[in-house]
Amino acid sequence: MPLSAASQTIASPREHILTVQEALEPLFLALEQEVEVKMIAAAVRAGWSAKDAVAAIDELRRHELVADVTSH
Repeated sequence: MPLSAASQTIASPREHILTVQEALEPLFLALEQEVEVKMIAAAVRAGWSAKDAVAAIDELRRHELVADVTSH
């Protein structure tokens, strides 16, 4: 069974990381990828095509970005 991205370690300040963002970025990207794979798999199990699932995820992200911009 593959390890979840959540089980990865985060670099400590002693590892010469410039910011906490740089330390967390690999974990953030791994979690984002893991979530997308799980969403696509769930959509495919429900009978949707992977292409439709990816398009829906992209649309959700665009909607989220627009909502963030308009809320500030």
